[in-house]
Amino acid sequence: MAVMTPPVVLTIAGSDSGGGAGIQADLKTFAALGAYGTSVLTAVTAQNTLGVTAIHPIPVDVVAAQLEAVLADLPVAAVKVGMIGDPAVGELLASWADRLPNLVVDPVLVATSGARLAETASVAPLLKSPCVLTPNRQEAAALVGEPVETVPQMAAAAQKLGGRAVVVTGSELAVDVLHFGGVTETIAGEPVATVNNHGSGCTFSSAIAVRLALGDRVPEAVRAAKKYVTAALAGGRDWQLGAGPGPLNHFAI
Repeated sequence: MAVMTPPVVLTIAGSDSGGGAGIQADLKTFAALGAYGTSVLTAVTAQNTLGVTAIHPIPVDVVAAQLEAVLADLPVAAVKVGMIGDPAVGELLASWADRLPNLVVDPVLVATSGARLAETASVAPLLKSPCVLTPNRQEAAALVGEPVETVPQMAAAAQKLGGRAVVVTGSELAVDVLHFGGVTETIAGEPVATVNNHGSGCTFSSAIAVRLALGDRVPEAVRAAKKYVTAALAGGRDWQLGAGPGPLNHFAI
């Protein structure tokens, strides 16, 4: 029986000690969708379902060393960037952009709990790189400097942010707006009634990266990722893990 080698996907992000978001959510998503996950840590956070209590950035030279180690040995087919934190790390990643195939950038600026995780300056260098950008409405608003609440505002923000592709996610609205190839379209999904949504943005961007590594075009990758997140939300809606918003069930597929 022939054994298929899985595509290698790299996550460059922060660690969530509660396991629901960040590197932990990314690696679970990669595994669930059939990819081999690798990682570069940008920060260690102390957090749980109730919020973030501490953030320790990883020095930029250590981030660079991790990146060099992975890329020197493993055939990375797609890269997801999450929490950057330090603008110097953003500059580093931008300088490596031509070696980061199928780049997906989730501009992690605000945690689900409302805790501020980074400033827009941290992700700004990467906005000039060809990538799939996946901000939620709050992050899109921070990046364009104006309110992003309604679907028309989401569409306007997606067009202003440019890049290879932009997906502004509507979170609880279950409606996302994709701007790709000069076309802006609304992608409606199935709302899932649950408080367990911690890490949904990380999961969505990671799933897009996997689908791109498997050969999907951007629109197909986005739709497949949205379907996967819906299943993960539904699969974990009855979980009771922690006193705050719990995680998704990444293996409910």
